[in-house]
Amino acid sequence: MNEKVESLKGKLIVSCQALPHEPLHSSFIMGRMALAAKEGGAFGIRANTKEDIAEIQAQVDLPVIGIVKRDYEDSKVYITPTMKEVNELMEVKPEIIALDATADLRPGGRTLDEFYREIRKSYPDQLLMADCSTVEEALHADQLGFDFIGTTLVGYTDHSRNLKIESNDFEIIRQIVAKVKHRVIAEGNINTPEKAKRVIELGAFSVVVGSSITRPQLITKSFAEALD
Repeated sequence: MNEKVESLKGKLIVSCQALPHEPLHSSFIMGRMALAAKEGGAFGIRANTKEDIAEIQAQVDLPVIGIVKRDYEDSKVYITPTMKEVNELMEVKPEIIALDATADLRPGGRTLDEFYREIRKSYPDQLLMADCSTVEEALHADQLGFDFIGTTLVGYTDHSRNLKIESNDFEIIRQIVAKVKHRVIAEGNINTPEKAKRVIELGAFSVVVGSSITRPQLITKSFAEALD
């Protein structure tokens, strides 16, 4: 594993994403957001689309976890769901590519196992991160051979709706860290510095924080609601 990726150990990765319906949707803005994150002490960036990633790479020399969010009518999977998205990401070569590694079928009715094998055949040296929603999915992704196991989708799939990543002192992260061979990247609803510190103490390799740093409309909402 290269030095840039090793530098993520015990450090903060900031997710710099804005979807088309959001106020900050712009590759230029995401590049500046990544620069601000670096100035604040981030050691890595998670970003969506090859366009945003190219701009971020022009602004900061930090390792990038790349994804493409795209909806398909025949699947619930939307994080890097097919080879089309993987091929797009390989045009900008992020250090790590993340993809949905849940039990849900990909577009065309394909399983995760089939998709994983196809990616490895095309790009055998690319580091891959599994975005999981349950302990069982994390164990399966680990057995498949993903380089990083993420908790990104806990609570976001139909079969994990009742799960919360931070419940009972991050019990899900503790179980995954104890059971998998590969490195765990904690992600999802880690919205305070204390929580970020805690998941590293529990053995996560790194931690991704997004909305509470880079989505001002949601940050504003939390303040406004507190006053209502």
